[in-house]
Amino acid sequence: MSKTDTSLIGAISRAISAVAGRDFEAETHSMAGGGCINNAMVVEGRGERFFVKLNDRSSLPMFEAEAAGLAELARSGTIRVPAAICAGVHGGIAFLVLEFLDLGRCDAGGADQLGRALAALHRVQATRFGWTRDNTIGSTPQINTQTDDWISFYAEHRLGFQLALAGRNGYGGRLQKKGEQLRARIGALFSTYHPVPSLLHGDLWGGNHGCLRNGAPVIFDPAVYYGDREADIAMTELFGGFPPRFCDAYREAWPLDEGYRARKLLYNLYHVLNHANLFGGDYAGQAERLMDSLLAEIG
Repeated sequence: MSKTDTSLIGAISRAISAVAGRDFEAETHSMAGGGCINNAMVVEGRGERFFVKLNDRSSLPMFEAEAAGLAELARSGTIRVPAAICAGVHGGIAFLVLEFLDLGRCDAGGADQLGRALAALHRVQATRFGWTRDNTIGSTPQINTQTDDWISFYAEHRLGFQLALAGRNGYGGRLQKKGEQLRARIGALFSTYHPVPSLLHGDLWGGNHGCLRNGAPVIFDPAVYYGDREADIAMTELFGGFPPRFCDAYREAWPLDEGYRARKLLYNLYHVLNHANLFGGDYAGQAERLMDSLLAEIG
């Protein structure tokens, strides 16, 4: 372990000790999978383990917002999330320390529990759409300015923000034209459907859930806000990774409106645009195809 590594591990140990009210000293550490945004490691000492996310020091606000989101989900009492222990900066590195959970794939029973727990989470509601603070979707800023109207919230703070960012990233022309046409007309998708502000995970793709050894489901890496529950469900279908029993259990607990079939394309457009802005590739083309389908649906 290099001198720099030793110094960082020491800083993380001190931060954990300060919050825990007892001395913790990391005796071992090992790198772990942290996704495509952050690096991560597991630190262990005195019989305790913690999962630590690492990024550039400028990412501290992102980590602090994630910790707040995990706390918001935990307060719902509906589903297990890793506890956020502390966040801080050492040198050029920001860190977020989380409770270590030994997770694996969910079997049919775990998928059933996950579907029902997510429905219970969505029944936790606020009076306005958005949240008390902004956060991130991946590493992209996510604006959560609170409003009473879901359609304007989604048109401005979800699609509008991503389209503006796409324009700055060089995605102009047809993408922008179709996007603005869609933003002006999405109200047609809500003529008989009036969503309420449900507590959302916000980034619920297959890699952001798992099950404990006792089968209990866990969700993590949230992008929390209060919005239409269909947005969470749509994300579970975008990249796959959820067993069929999950979807069945959710719908048994809280059936979806018939118009979800079209609106899920609208909600997934946000994530596809974000992937275009983060990773490039054919995501911009995929976004255009979603817009074409939505505009055809609206007529």
